[in-house]
Amino acid sequence: MVQIISVLLIIWLVLAILGFVVKGLLWLAVIAAVLFVGTAAIGWVRRNALNK
Repeated sequence: MVQIISVLLIIWLVLAILGFVVKGLLWLAVIAAVLFVGTAAIGWVRRNALNK
């Protein structure tokens, strides 16, 4: 599960950087940033739930 979340975080980060570099793809950066934050939050919550 941690590997899947890590891969998703890397993908969202690459898409966000690509979106900011290419001016026409700013929408891609916004979507990738939102997905990155969402995936990180889900991973953090699940990790904390497993530790309890």
